[in-house]
Amino acid sequence: MKTKKMCAILGNPSSFQGLLPLTENRPLDTLPFDCKYRLIDFPLSSIANANVHSIFMVFNEGETRSVFDHIGGGKEWNLDSLQNRYFVYFYQDFFKQKAQGLPYYASIIDYLEKSESEYTVFMGSSMLCSIDLRAVLKTHQSQNNNITVVYKRMESDKISTNSRIIQVDKEGNVTNLQGFEEIINKTEHLNLSMNIYIVQTKWLIDQLVIGQNNGSSANLNEFLEERMTSTKTTAYEYTGYLSKIDDVNSYYQANMDMLDGKKFNALMYTKQKIYTKLKNEVPTYYSADSSVKNSQCATGCVIEGKLENSLVSRRTVIKKGAQVKGAIIMSNAQVSEDAVIEYAILDKNVIVKSGVKIIGTAKNPIVIQKNQVVEADIIGGNES
Repeated sequence: MKTKKMCAILGNPSSFQGLLPLTENRPLDTLPFDCKYRLIDFPLSSIANANVHSIFMVFNEGETRSVFDHIGGGKEWNLDSLQNRYFVYFYQDFFKQKAQGLPYYASIIDYLEKSESEYTVFMGSSMLCSIDLRAVLKTHQSQNNNITVVYKRMESDKISTNSRIIQVDKEGNVTNLQGFEEIINKTEHLNLSMNIYIVQTKWLIDQLVIGQNNGSSANLNEFLEERMTSTKTTAYEYTGYLSKIDDVNSYYQANMDMLDGKKFNALMYTKQKIYTKLKNEVPTYYSADSSVKNSQCATGCVIEGKLENSLVSRRTVIKKGAQVKGAIIMSNAQVSEDAVIEYAILDKNVIVKSGVKIIGTAKNPIVIQKNQVVEADIIGGNES
């Protein structure tokens, strides 16, 4: 195997019920973020910045249309050549093959063997961050353990209940792994596992062969968690911006974080460049009557009304007299005259008719599904 070369597995196939209806027809990975990005842009960019040339992606059946539409040939992430490429596999196939008694990890093993990589990085899209995988690899090599897991020290009250917590000894090795709800005496800060791993590829292949013979989990993240406490595992502390996206509130708050200059710079303007699908469009037009405060607008928009603490995606129109506050508005939306939108998420192609009010709260934003025409007031989630 080629020294120091890495391949990547990007897998985020869990069903995030708390994100419905936003993920009804798309995976979490392609959820729009900060006006012009998708969540998958961040792990893909981390992988590209680490000079990784090959990615094995795992998605749920029926959720890949938006993935292919966004990634295309992979040019933006340097994945569009014979040497640099990506592969897509369906998560459900692992379970089907396991149920039939077949070697359900054969596809991943085949990919790993053909990659000829000494190391493999595994990550998903639910942990929104910009991480230097080369620094993680350097730590992994210096410790010479089979696994290195990335974690962030987080305030306990900011950790979701379905999270996994690790304990780390003085030498920087993982000593225990627990679910957040299993911890009885929660300290002020806990070590949140970010589900990002670097492993020795040969060791991983051997473990996958053993695991599928013993009926181990068909979920690769769970598979690696099972081995974290049975093999010596290095813990790498990440200190940058992190938001775990697993429900509507966390998704909403992560977007709102981008209106805070410090948090925006901590995610977007590190040494790690963030790449996304390029779209050349005209700049956004702001009329003389418009008022915009602490907001972001992507290209191709027309802003004639009032905009405050909001994020507006491409080709959105906000008509004269409309008031938008604390909102996430995705592409091709139209907010008509004198409409009022507060603390809401409008998915793609939503039309809000004149004078309509959509009013939620910062802790419970209202979500309007894509392609909807809103003709009646929605206050606190209920039509009035």
